[in-house]
Amino acid sequence: MKTLALDVEPSVQRVLEGVDFDQVHSRYWEQNEFVFLERYLPPEILNQILSEVEAVRPKINRNYVPTHKKGGSVSYYTLRRETPSILALYESPTFKKFLSRLTERDLLCCPEDDPHSCALYFYTEPGDHIGFHYDHSYYKGNRYTVLIGLVERSQSCRLVARLYKGQPSWEIREMRIPMEPGSMVVFNGDKLWHAVTPLEAGGERVILTLQYVTDQRMGPVKQLFSNMKDAFAYFGPAVFLRRKPRASARSPRGRKRG
Repeated sequence: MKTLALDVEPSVQRVLEGVDFDQVHSRYWEQNEFVFLERYLPPEILNQILSEVEAVRPKINRNYVPTHKKGGSVSYYTLRRETPSILALYESPTFKKFLSRLTERDLLCCPEDDPHSCALYFYTEPGDHIGFHYDHSYYKGNRYTVLIGLVERSQSCRLVARLYKGQPSWEIREMRIPMEPGSMVVFNGDKLWHAVTPLEAGGERVILTLQYVTDQRMGPVKQLFSNMKDAFAYFGPAVFLRRKPRASARSPRGRKRG
C-alpha cells in the first residue's frame, strides 16, 4: 500500500533553525565545497523514509561494473510513484533554499526524465562498493549532490572523501565517514573525489541521494552518455522505457509545468 506523504516542511524548518549556518557555510567553502552534517534528518522524517525504503526494496536493480562498482539502486522513476515523503524532502522549498544559500547558487531539482534526480543506493551483498569518481555534471550548469544516511550496519563500508584533489596549492585530505542514519553530506559534484569501500558479509548500508542543478538543459551527446551510464551502471535498461520527454521538466520550484 502506498504511504501518504509526510509534511516535511515544519520538521525541516525546525532543524535548520538549530543549524549554525555561518559555521556550516564556512566549513563548506573551506573544504572546497564539501560539508558533513551529523544526524541532520529528524526522527519523524527518517522513520517515514525508512518505511518507504522497505516498500521499494523488491524493486532494487542490482548492478556490477567490473573494477569499479557493485551494488543495488532504485531510481527516481520508482521513488516518485511509491515514496511520497522522499519526494517531499527532495522538492522541499525550505531545504532547497538552505542548499542554495550554502552553495551560493540558485539550485533546481533535476528534470523529471532524470532517473538520478533522487535515488536509493543499497549495499547489501559482500563486496558492494563504488570506486573513486566525481559526480560530474552532464548538464550545462553545475550539479550538486546530497547524500543522506538511512541504514548503516557495517564496520567496513564507508564514504571516503578526498578533499582538495585537483587543487595544486592544497594537500589532499582524506575523510572516512560512517553515514549514520540521518547524517548528510553536501558537495559540488565536479570537485569531490570520492568512493565507498567494500561491504563485509552480514553488513548493510542504504543511502538516499538527491541531485540538484543550476541549469536543467543538457546537450544531446551528454544526454546519450548519461542515459547509457544510468542504464548499465545503476538502474537497468528499463529506464529507457520510462523516460518522459524533456517538455515535462520541472519548473524552478521543482514541480511539473502545467
